[in-house]
Amino acid sequence: MIGSSNAMIGGSTSEKILPRHRERSAYVYIRQSSPTQVQENRESLHNQYALAERAQALGWIPECVHVIDADLGHSGRDRERQGFQKLVTDVSLGHVGIVLAYEASRLARNNADWYELLDLAALVGALIADAEAIYDPRSYNDRLLLGLRGMLSEAELHLLRLRLDAGRLRQVAEGRFRQHVPTGLVRLPSGHVVTDPDQQVQRTLALVFERFAALGSVRKTVRGLQADDIRLPRRQTGGPQAGELVWSPPNTAAILSMLHNPAYAGAFAYGRRGPADEVRAGRRRIVHRPLEEWTAVRHDVYPAYISWETSRANQERLANNRYHCARQAQGAPRSGAALLAGLAVCGRCGRQCGCATSRRCATSASPGATRMRSPPASIWTARALRPPWSRPSSRPSVRPNWICLRTG
Repeated sequence: MIGSSNAMIGGSTSEKILPRHRERSAYVYIRQSSPTQVQENRESLHNQYALAERAQALGWIPECVHVIDADLGHSGRDRERQGFQKLVTDVSLGHVGIVLAYEASRLARNNADWYELLDLAALVGALIADAEAIYDPRSYNDRLLLGLRGMLSEAELHLLRLRLDAGRLRQVAEGRFRQHVPTGLVRLPSGHVVTDPDQQVQRTLALVFERFAALGSVRKTVRGLQADDIRLPRRQTGGPQAGELVWSPPNTAAILSMLHNPAYAGAFAYGRRGPADEVRAGRRRIVHRPLEEWTAVRHDVYPAYISWETSRANQERLANNRYHCARQAQGAPRSGAALLAGLAVCGRCGRQCGCATSRRCATSASPGATRMRSPPASIWTARALRPPWSRPSSRPSVRPNWICLRTG
């Protein structure tokens, strides 16, 4: 392919290269969209590296040919690519005479990055070349062709995503989609999913669900497992330890992942996560969707560690454990003598009150109260909680109003 393209650089194409272009450097930009493509599509990678030979055939000495391959394994839509940022920086500084890429989609998959590069190249007089021709962004016809190539590159990515999503949803609807199963479940070569034959793995996972059902809090569950020196199993799915079973100390993220995963309840679920409606810092976050918005849910597909009803009860308990002023959740069960924890609300603003036993009963209503070393269980205080976003940046000069209640 490179040899045939070299034969096409004669005539008007080679006349675009001026001596001032060869006085600068030639940059060869190489990119593949995922680590899997880097490992498997070796021929495409070889063709991109061969562009360095084409740069030398166009008149650049080897010392002036620079290869940028820092973006191997990164998508063309990612605007934080280090290799592309270096290329744009050097073009803007006037160090680049020509930019070579196998095709326009290698440089960028979105029009914002593509036209930024075109504008800078036209400003400093740099050329852009692919495996077929050389383009001058200062020329109207060449810029029109480059603009069309960029638009087609972005549209191609959209069409590819539509076809892939349609095929995946068809497999999900027909029950042929093979989903990754969590630790504790093993997929056989035939496609059937069975419980992990390791009895220690089974007992450990069952113990985690039992501890959470008894304690009702993820943090208490983690602390209990840590106190008993119990480690959690994890079946590695990638890296040098792919397929191996690794035992690691318990942590909050691992326990939450187990409790949220419907596969432990024997259910196949697709569409549990999706892009958020709001965009922050120029990116759309991936969030967990409620059960009503899942694409597909099928029960009794995998061997179950807990029932579906127990799984849904765990989700409700986790949601209720989070303190949320607007939702007025009760919060996680805690120790102490405050009987109305999670139930008391402020009669003025309606916010949830945080309750705690107090070492003194000093309020404006009881000026004669004194500090007590060990307060009775009938004395506790309540304070209206403010959401984090409504707290002032500086510490207020006036303390919040505490309400002292005496039961009995």
